[in-house]
Amino acid sequence: MTKYTNVRGLSRGLLVLQALNSMDSGRATSQQISELTGLHRTTARRLLETLMEEGFVRRSASDDSFRLTLKVRALSEGFTDDERIATIAPPVMGRLLQRVAWPSDLTTPDGDSMIIRETTHRFSPLSFHRAMVGRRLPILLTAAGRAYFAMCPDEEREDILDLLRAGSGGEEQKALASNDALIRSLVRRVRADGFGSNHGDWQDQGKIGAVAVAIVFEERVLASLNVVFLSRAVSLAEAKRRYVPELQIAAREMVEELAAETATDRGAARAKRAARERRS
Repeated sequence: MTKYTNVRGLSRGLLVLQALNSMDSGRATSQQISELTGLHRTTARRLLETLMEEGFVRRSASDDSFRLTLKVRALSEGFTDDERIATIAPPVMGRLLQRVAWPSDLTTPDGDSMIIRETTHRFSPLSFHRAMVGRRLPILLTAAGRAYFAMCPDEEREDILDLLRAGSGGEEQKALASNDALIRSLVRRVRADGFGSNHGDWQDQGKIGAVAVAIVFEERVLASLNVVFLSRAVSLAEAKRRYVPELQIAAREMVEELAAETATDRGAARAKRAARERRS
């Protein structure tokens, strides 16, 4: 149960925005909004007037209809690809956990580190950590970071290296980033293997091993997905054999979900454009 009571006015305001957004014509009267939402006509009108004052809705002087303004678009600007992949990941990661038992993390880049966006640590019987969401992982020392680093575009990789060479990621990563031969070898190995790995390489977590794959959608590297284990319990060869194929399956499932969502969004956008063109 939630600690706080529902803010009824906010819920109703969002309902009105959703109703306006669903109209094929892109406009509606307060009566139409009332009928669509089930709100009393006076309530619907008050909410529309409030949204007008806030700049999210405007009223046509010719037919007294209401329509959304461009300000509504700003509400989605903060919803990045990072957020999108994080919203579809949990059920896929849940199924992965059932197959491998060891916990996994979904990570996305954040400057000189990878940041954990979703995790199954709290559900895994084999987890040795709990509070993991938001934790930062060094890019060059972890499987998650290496998988992303090796697969991201060259320009982005150079930007990451510039940060690390300047000492942003600590002295250990600074030394690694300054070794051009080592970086080239790391990128070649990950690309050839199809996954990143670490097996006690990170001094702060010397007992930990992991394997990870990059999640690539429409030629963009969005994130990486790992399986984390105790290095004394699982060898790197065993992790490659048992967990990498499972990670690849999970990554494909995430990409398929993204593709389905994208197709739906694009189809809806095309339908709206076609409707506008027919009206014009």
